[in-house]
Amino acid sequence: MDRKTLKKNIRYICGDIAQECIFATHYMPGVDYAQFNEIVLDTARLQSSALRRVSVSFDKTPRDFESRNLYNKARREYYAKAYASLDNDFKKQLQSIVDRMNKALTAKKQ
Repeated sequence: MDRKTLKKNIRYICGDIAQECIFATHYMPGVDYAQFNEIVLDTARLQSSALRRVSVSFDKTPRDFESRNLYNKARREYYAKAYASLDNDFKKQLQSIVDRMNKALTAKKQ
């Protein structure tokens, strides 16, 4: 996936989460507005952080390696590791936000 598409997907996911929170505060009776407002802010922070992490760059040049193939291999490994880390962190934080949303909704139903 290219950077542009990845950034779009991050924006869509975070936007959908924020939209669900806003919907809940306006159309579900008895929902704690402050709690959902904090979740929206955390979602915005997550989006901002993830978008910054998408724009990484490899800090080496082909001259730093014995051959172009070694440079390409190191570059691929660098980006694979960076994006895997981004993916894992994004999913963990997103799951935490969704869990908080679900807990806030079920607490009011009881």
